[in-house]
Amino acid sequence: MLARVRNKVLFTSKRVSAYLVTYPNQHKVMNHIDPVPNGRYYKFNIVLKQPKIGGVFHCQKCIMNFFGRIYLFRPDKYEHSVTRIEQGKRVLLSLSLII
Repeated sequence: MLARVRNKVLFTSKRVSAYLVTYPNQHKVMNHIDPVPNGRYYKFNIVLKQPKIGGVFHCQKCIMNFFGRIYLFRPDKYEHSVTRIEQGKRVLLSLSLII
């Protein structure tokens, strides 16, 4: 059984949220879309700690991608995933906004 993702809520409201997310060794995120009932969903992710091997973010279409560490994308519109973390862990600050 894989270790669980730690999702620490820093702030949450109806339209805005901020999380500190830790993905453990051997975790991966399958290709998916995050539907929202109304509005446009934006995510701004900052990778604070990259795993030594693996844990690469893929998105069908990013609005912004700086150095593979800072992403702005539409999770409601484009498929996204993270490859298996082979060594280490992945920690990110995830900010989301629904307009």
